[in-house]
Amino acid sequence: MESLWAIILALCLSGYGIGSARVINQGNQAIVERLGKYKKTLQPGLKWVWFPLENIAVEETTREQVLDTEPKQAITKDNISLEVDAVVFWRINNLYKAYYDVEDVKEAITNLVLTALRSEIGKMDLDQTYSSRSEINENLSVYLKEAADSWGVEVIRVELQEIKPPQTVLESLEQERAAESMKKAAIYEAEGEREAAIAQAEGTVKSLEMISKALLEKPNSQDVLKYLIATRYVEANEKLGESSNSKIVFMDPKALTEAMTDLMETPELPIKKDGGNGSN
Repeated sequence: MESLWAIILALCLSGYGIGSARVINQGNQAIVERLGKYKKTLQPGLKWVWFPLENIAVEETTREQVLDTEPKQAITKDNISLEVDAVVFWRINNLYKAYYDVEDVKEAITNLVLTALRSEIGKMDLDQTYSSRSEINENLSVYLKEAADSWGVEVIRVELQEIKPPQTVLESLEQERAAESMKKAAIYEAEGEREAAIAQAEGTVKSLEMISKALLEKPNSQDVLKYLIATRYVEANEKLGESSNSKIVFMDPKALTEAMTDLMETPELPIKKDGGNGSN
């Protein structure tokens, strides 16, 4: 009879021991409470929890976690309403603080990052928010690290994910960019025309100088000049005939001949002579 009771007692103790064994997975920690009060923090491995006096209040990972916030409204310095959201990379360093010092650590981090994000956006104009992402991320990281440290949480980094203005603002910005592009194109075109006109004028001046110099050095310069005038006249008439906007002009052949004759009968060009001290 005594041996039977011994066997029963042994079975009860072994069953109790097995029921009190708990395995904490690698990368996790657990908090044990005894009669509703904190007792200890369990590290990974096989651990014993003495029921019913003790129980595991929470088991949480200490690995890096990603918290993606929902888009929220923020107002810029120039009173533009934006939708902004951010991604927070964080982990628990002290499970005791994360569990006992704040009601819901994830919700607390979410509210904290949105408050800080609205504050940063409110310091900038709309254009600055697009060009200052790195600055915003850095400021958010510094602010969150200081605030979350008291919760036993390490904020590794914060990334501003999206800045979304209203559709009307986007359309206005698009029109502004289009107008700016047209303005630049007009400026470039005008600049190109001006440079082309200057180049053409310089070329004409240089060409006239060369022609003038050549005529002064040739004894038959009058015949050369008449030939050049007649050639240019013929070329001009050919271009006029090829133009789609050209018009037919009827002219008396006799009058045309007389006009060409008068045009080519220019005064004799002075012939450059050697020596300048002789008498006429």
